[in-house]
This record gives sequence, C-alpha cells and structure tokens, in this order.
Amino acid sequence: MSVEIRAYRPADRDDVARVCLRTGASGGDATGWYSDDTLLPDVAALPHLEYAPDLALVVDDGKHAIGYLIGVADTAAFIEWWRREWVPVIAARHPAPGAPTAHAPQISEALLLEVGRQPELMRIAELDAYPAQLHINLLPTLRGQGFGRRLVDLYRAALAARGVPALHLGIDPSNVGARAFYDRLGFHELPSSTPHHPLFGIATTP
Repeated sequence: MSVEIRAYRPADRDDVARVCLRTGASGGDATGWYSDDTLLPDVAALPHLEYAPDLALVVDDGKHAIGYLIGVADTAAFIEWWRREWVPVIAARHPAPGAPTAHAPQISEALLLEVGRQPELMRIAELDAYPAQLHINLLPTLRGQGFGRRLVDLYRAALAARGVPALHLGIDPSNVGARAFYDRLGFHELPSSTPHHPLFGIATTP
C-alpha cells in the first residue's frame, strides 16, 4: 500500500468526516455514540474544510483519505465566520439533541450542540500570541509511523510562510496518547489551561 500526504481536495470531504467519526472517542471509534453520526464531523471537522480548505492536509492510501490535519491561521476571524455562516448550518442540520444512545460519551450530545452554536468557546486568552489552531486525526493503522509529525511540520511551515507566529490546540485529557505525541513535538501547556480542557501551543518556526 502506497501512502502519501497531500493537499486536501473537495472529493475528500466524506473521508475526512468518516475519519473524524472513527477517531472521535479519544482516538477510538465514535460511531453510534450520538443520535446522528453526522453531528461530530459537523462540529469538529467540516467547518474547517469550509473555511480553510487550503490549509487542510490528508494522508491518502491510494483509495481514501485515512488521516487528516485541518486548521485555521486566524482563530478570531474563524470565530466570526462560524457565527455568521456555520451556526445556521448546525441549527438546520441538528435542531435539538436526539434520543439517547447506549453510549455515554464524555461530551454529551447537548454539549456538542452547544459547542457548534457557540464558536466563542474557541477563544483563548493567548489568542494574539497563538492565533492559529489545528486538529489532527489518524486511523489506527497510520499511527506510530511518523505521519502525525510530518503533518504538523508541513502545517507549521505553511503558517510560518504566512507570517503566523504560533498555533494552539486542545487535547482531550483522557487521550494520553495524544498528549504524549504533542509533548514529543515540543508543544507546551498554555496558562489558560484547565484540567478539563488542557491547551497547548507551539511556535511555527523552531
């Protein structure tokens, strides 16, 4: 199997949504966790593709995108776009929480809907110093092979070329593998972190 990192294409949209869902439970499969399997990608992945497709990268196995990195260079501008353009999409697609499932996700469906409708929750105290953000998800078959590091390196270089000084991200505290990965890359915890929502940042240039 030949695997490559390449720029996102519109035809990858469904694959990105699928990877988002299959890694949405602290790196595990979140299929069936919510009443509608489209909810998680609609909040956690698709708005980034709509707003900044030029910054998205995918890992392609020759048939599908099986991993991705998405992000935005200016979170403050993204918040304004989300409020104006994406909140109505969320409201139309997911007007209310659906029936409970057999799962008990860490983020309830009601809270996930709240996140989708309140983009201001993305604003952090250090936004001026760390204006960009990223989200990265890889199917289990890709992990431990260096694709995550390569994606982050490419993304940091793209941001640096745009004059963006630094980026930030949030980590699910139960996802110890993700925490170890970002520690290895040199991310550091930001002062605004809380135990329930740790935030990490890194400069775009070494």
